[in-house]
Amino acid sequence: MAKRVVFFNGDFISEQEARVSIFDSALMFGDMAFEVTRTFAGKPYRLRRHLERLYASLRLLEIDCGMSIDEMEEHSLATLERNQVTEPAGMDWQIIHDVSRGPIPLYRSAFPEGLKPTVVINSWPILTHVAPSATDYDLGVNLAIVPQQAMPAHLVDAKAKTRSRMHYRMAMLQGQRIGQNTWPLMLDPDSYLAEGPGWNIFLVKDGALFTPQPRNILLGVSRDTTMTLARKLGISVHEANLGQYEALQADEIFITSTPWCIMWATSFEGRTIGDGQPGPVYDKLLEAWKHEVGIDFVAQAHDYAEQLPQWEKRQQPDG
Repeated sequence: MAKRVVFFNGDFISEQEARVSIFDSALMFGDMAFEVTRTFAGKPYRLRRHLERLYASLRLLEIDCGMSIDEMEEHSLATLERNQVTEPAGMDWQIIHDVSRGPIPLYRSAFPEGLKPTVVINSWPILTHVAPSATDYDLGVNLAIVPQQAMPAHLVDAKAKTRSRMHYRMAMLQGQRIGQNTWPLMLDPDSYLAEGPGWNIFLVKDGALFTPQPRNILLGVSRDTTMTLARKLGISVHEANLGQYEALQADEIFITSTPWCIMWATSFEGRTIGDGQPGPVYDKLLEAWKHEVGIDFVAQAHDYAEQLPQWEKRQQPDG
């Protein structure tokens, strides 16, 4: 069984020991900011950008986590380093930050040591996240609009990445009911395309790239990387109000997210996109992504899919 550790409120403890109080604001209100960063060839990719977004979310939530962004980065790297030795070389990781304001004052008598923010950093092998989606790189994904809408910014600003994401969960459940390998897409309150639960969407028309305006979506780090790479390739990039009409006219559609980087879609609302194969713009961006991170993450996902059954066996308690 792996001996991974977690940075928990200033100490390194085992995963099994890491527990958040039932009185924590995260449990009571979903009052917690978080981030997920992944590594490529063992090196965190754009960790500082993820931490900048974490601290922006904390400012919006009015949470003082008690440490500077430099200290958070230092603890993040230390957590990763301590855990990397539990896996063979070649394993990549996700680094997850969870920060809440801590137990709510109503229950302060249960905490004689005083109330303080909850700060957790863990690192987990990325294979459990990407292995199940390995074949999606080959076959593409099916996108479908679900009844659940994106959260409008006048209620909760989607640019803050928080654990209060019941609308994501509902979208995922609705997508599962539509069919296997359906990735749910939410509309914003004005019926424009917004985002999926944990990913951003891009359309391609006549060689140009289009993505939803940022007012009701999470500004994904992978979204930003994709737009930057596209511009370097001479592909024009537009943030626009996009509806079902634009999606149905698109030559290509793909999504971006930290675990998978970039993934193409074969259908939208049950209709084949283009010729049902990865398009030329996607192919260019896929290669640019691989060059950017220094690894063929598609081949890696397939390798991890083969490794996953044995890896899960090794996670069972000893004896």
